[in-house]
Amino acid sequence: MLNTRLLVGRLGQLVLSLFVLIAVTFVIGRMLPTDPVGAIVGELASPEAYEAMRVRMGLDQPLIVQFFRYVTDLLQGDMGMAAMTGNPVLQDLAIAAPATLELATLAIIISFVLGVPLGLAAALRRDTWVDQVARIVSLVGHSIPVFWFGIIGLIVFYAWLGLIGGPGRVDVFYEGLVPPVTGMITIDSLIAGRFDIFGNAMSHIILPAMMLAYAAMAYITRMTRAFTLEQLGQDYVTAARAKGASQTRLLFRHILPNISVQLITILAISYGGLLEGAVVTEIVFSWPGLGQYMTNALLIGDINAVLAATIVIGIVFMLLNFLSDIAYAMLDPRTREARQ
Repeated sequence: MLNTRLLVGRLGQLVLSLFVLIAVTFVIGRMLPTDPVGAIVGELASPEAYEAMRVRMGLDQPLIVQFFRYVTDLLQGDMGMAAMTGNPVLQDLAIAAPATLELATLAIIISFVLGVPLGLAAALRRDTWVDQVARIVSLVGHSIPVFWFGIIGLIVFYAWLGLIGGPGRVDVFYEGLVPPVTGMITIDSLIAGRFDIFGNAMSHIILPAMMLAYAAMAYITRMTRAFTLEQLGQDYVTAARAKGASQTRLLFRHILPNISVQLITILAISYGGLLEGAVVTEIVFSWPGLGQYMTNALLIGDINAVLAATIVIGIVFMLLNFLSDIAYAMLDPRTREARQ
């Protein structure tokens, strides 16, 4: 069982990290060379209207007062109004965040399903053609920009071959036909029993998910290979081989259990990286997620939307690290005992 003191300590660190994230994000937001008042009232507003909006937004107050007012509003679930849409920012995020989570979740599943076996195979067949293929895949994944892959993928698979759906989450004909439950259209369409919409949504999401997954898969493959090679050099592996253990038994009974904790950490890091790295992919594929929302908000100086989207991504990233740390402690008795 997980030590209660460890859990409370991790929760305390999570709260502190969240406060620091909000503070740093807020200060950077105020330092950006943008005019949040002008983004709302427009360039043709009179000086009186401009000043009235500035006072209403509290920008006439000292920075420390603005910060604590912002934190107080956050605790009440108020992230301000979005100048870009005229809606409460929280309402916009409730639409954009599930779209990004849907894309990143499918991408991490693809990258893990492909990356871990490839990394294991590369380590078990070191210096063979399998290992060379894994190294090339990892090198290309780290070297070529995601946006280039995305554009080439759209040209080949959408424009030329017509094998996938185009930009967006679904065809225009299907928009608004599925009641939003989770905000993820693939899941909502299954809940509603609309398998035609599910198929259309999958045709739209598969290419951006594959493009987003490739960079993560390259990292997962490289790290899995390194973890496995480290275990293959341990004495217990030599002893198991001396006792006649097969390659399959050696892999599933000895190596995988010993690298599972490290793989969980890599999974959390990769998933958080996909959430952050979805910005470019969402722009290329016109995916209405957090990345595109934040980019559009930044272009017009909508600071409320930018700050809120940044905080949401940061919170998800910290929660992933928190959960991976807890899982680490639960799966590794040595770590748990050392922290008691």
